[in-house]
Amino acid sequence: MIFVRGLGGGTGLTGTIFERGEDAPSYKGAPDGDAPYVWVCDEFYEVESGGIETTINDTTIRIAFESPMPRGFETRDQAVEAAKAHVRTQLARIGVPRSDVRIKVFRSDPDTGHETELERT
Repeated sequence: MIFVRGLGGGTGLTGTIFERGEDAPSYKGAPDGDAPYVWVCDEFYEVESGGIETTINDTTIRIAFESPMPRGFETRDQAVEAAKAHVRTQLARIGVPRSDVRIKVFRSDPDTGHETELERT
């Protein structure tokens, strides 16, 4: 698995890219399991009431979550680029400027929890 984490405005969002041979999630709306790379990450937006409170750039807002939108890709590069764009878009939806979002692409060893950084922007 490859993880893509975006940080900005005092908050963050991490999604997962499942690679060929890994068990990508299978639920309604999940992409074809034959896709070599499957990206899964939350989607959310700001609401006036309901949702949960979070603080963005020292301002408290409420956000609501949508079902994750899994997407399949043919190449690792396509999946990573789409994942980075998704993370920036989600944070922009709650007021974090895209230019303020820092992205880290990494793997995590399931046994040790040790992270291996693949890319940082």
